[in-house]
Amino acid sequence: MGKFFNRNNDDIEMGRGQLYPGMQENPQLRWGFIRKVYSILALQLLISFVVALAMNLIKPIRVFMHTVNGLYVMIALMVLTIIFCLMMHCYSQRHPWNYILLLLFTVAMAGMIGAATTQRRGEAVLLAAGLTLLVTVALTLFTFFAAKRGYDFSFLGPFLLCALLVLIAFGIIRIIFPMGHIGNQVFACIGVLIFSGFIIYDTDNLIKRYDYDQYIAAAACLYLDIVNLFLDLLSLLGDE
Repeated sequence: MGKFFNRNNDDIEMGRGQLYPGMQENPQLRWGFIRKVYSILALQLLISFVVALAMNLIKPIRVFMHTVNGLYVMIALMVLTIIFCLMMHCYSQRHPWNYILLLLFTVAMAGMIGAATTQRRGEAVLLAAGLTLLVTVALTLFTFFAAKRGYDFSFLGPFLLCALLVLIAFGIIRIIFPMGHIGNQVFACIGVLIFSGFIIYDTDNLIKRYDYDQYIAAAACLYLDIVNLFLDLLSLLGDE
């Protein structure tokens, strides 16, 4: 009788707790890692929300971001974001530098988000934020459910990388040769599709492939996916 109950307990812990069929690691350890990543991600999104909200509510900042100097500040934030991202990649497993660089990266990225939202109507910003939340939650739940059913999305990696390179090239061309409203809409639509795919791909990696000490990298990847999805939706909805 005791063996029967012990066997059932083991089935519950190792069978039903599995995130995908054939899982070899302890599900509790993987769930702990996932909770840690999403906790960091939630803090990043909260910081971004607070910074963007402050930049929109404080009128002098909002007015400044519409000036030429405001454009220079936004370019500087973009450069800082790239620098912090590269440094974070090099020090992602060195405590406490990983947390410090992640915070600096998040603040710089939040400044970019705030600068972008000051250029758009409030209704478009709220709608883009709501759609981003809806799409992110839906794709996350879909990926967890699909992984549970045995689906694997690692094959998306090469396709998404190529698509991202094309998107970057298209963006550079768009800066040199402005394409007007239609070009902006096409660019934003492509971006929405690509970063939706990245959410699925990085969530699948979170479930199956990230090591337990790669929580900073996992959180940063998902954060970038969500932010870029929001910015593309904002461009799509707020472009006049």
